[in-house]
Amino acid sequence: MTAHAIAYCFDEALASLWRQRVSVALSVLTIAAALLVLGGFLLVTVNLDRAVSRWSAAAEFSVYLHDDISSEQRVALNSLLDRHPAVASREYVSKADAAVRFKRDFPDLAAGLADLAQNPLPASIEVRLNPAKADGAALEAFARQLMRTGGVADVRFDRRWLERLASIASGVRWTGWTLGAVLLVASILTVATVVRLALHARRDEVEIMQLMGAPIGLLRGPLVVEGLLQGGAGALVALVALYAGYVVLRGRFFAVLGPAFESAAGFLPFGPSALIVLVGMGVGCAGGYLAARHVR
Repeated sequence: MTAHAIAYCFDEALASLWRQRVSVALSVLTIAAALLVLGGFLLVTVNLDRAVSRWSAAAEFSVYLHDDISSEQRVALNSLLDRHPAVASREYVSKADAAVRFKRDFPDLAAGLADLAQNPLPASIEVRLNPAKADGAALEAFARQLMRTGGVADVRFDRRWLERLASIASGVRWTGWTLGAVLLVASILTVATVVRLALHARRDEVEIMQLMGAPIGLLRGPLVVEGLLQGGAGALVALVALYAGYVVLRGRFFAVLGPAFESAAGFLPFGPSALIVLVGMGVGCAGGYLAARHVR
């Protein structure tokens, strides 16, 4: 198709969109709603993946100590940690340090901690693992061994809940794709209906062009471009609404979860955002082509 033909298709599509602007607005909002749902699920999974990736590099073992742990028990515990090949480093966190971290990460609850007669938070040893040697079964056995060590009150194995979080992210992702696919099919049908109405309004012009021997591409082109523009506009509306929702949630919801989660959160990167725009344009093209098939 020549540059002149492409320009003709865009000119006709824009003129048709303006003539059918009320129906087009509803079509754009339908596409935007479908992509907003899809983008919302995508935003959640992207942030969950970010959190899992970031927290996987942080402390993976938290060994909580009894307040009355003896020096001999402490030495035996440190020796056990030093001998294990999966342990990359360890850091001792005193009761006072634990209180400072709690007040920093949960400022809304800090006042309640200050009202207590004594600090209820236990001292702990945060253990960072070597990913190359962090075999799941071996670490589970190591966690059980630590639990049986004298002076140890509890062992929290971060990998367990990180695996659960990754599983939740996968479930959310598949739910989003499934629900988004259903809504996108509905959007394709909506675009096809709107474009078909535009075709009906131009039926006399199309019939004259057919009698004059106009190529089929020149007859169908404006309809496909019309759908393309509707899809692109719907995608942009969805991205703007998604970003507005993200800003509200980041200020009101993420802050409740603490700085650790808020710092890991972010909006969709360029790749997924571009994917939403491409999906919107693809939906519009599909709807436009579905309507253009009636031109023969």
